[in-house]
Amino acid sequence: MPIGRLVKLTKRFAVIRNASLLAAAISMWTFALCGVLGIRINTSPPLPMGFYVTTSAETANLIEFCPADPFATLSLRRGYRDRGVCEDGGAPLLKPVIAKAGDLVDLSVRGISVNGVLLANTAPLSTDTQGRPLQSWPFGRYPVAPGAVWVGSSYHSRSFDSRYFGPVHIAAIRHRLKPLLTL
Repeated sequence: MPIGRLVKLTKRFAVIRNASLLAAAISMWTFALCGVLGIRINTSPPLPMGFYVTTSAETANLIEFCPADPFATLSLRRGYRDRGVCEDGGAPLLKPVIAKAGDLVDLSVRGISVNGVLLANTAPLSTDTQGRPLQSWPFGRYPVAPGAVWVGSSYHSRSFDSRYFGPVHIAAIRHRLKPLLTL
């Protein structure tokens, strides 16, 4: 290979490497700045993709929480959650609250019903996208106790939510969220 061509390739590689490093640095700083500002970026299907902002409003029906074990370990091991700030090293889940204290939840093969209303896309699945078995929370009727909520997504049938891990304790909630900019 002629030396002139090798020099051109080396320069081109250096430009690509530097641009890639700059893009990575900008991405990391943007992500960190969003965290400081209370902005969460959602790219998973159980909620509309976009930006969500933390709020102190108790009426906000979206939450960010760290799941309890054994579901936390299962979700990390299977790749349902990325690495993050939860005690187990995983990222918090962002989910809509579908039932709160005083509500009545029925879980069946048809899905989750809250106060007699069946929610779309909440039927428990027997396997995940990789064909691994999924175990639903035991079918039955559950009055939601004080200090607990149920979460579920009618946006996507493959959401890892209360149909598999049951109620979420209020203590696990890191933040309440509201949409900022979604698709």
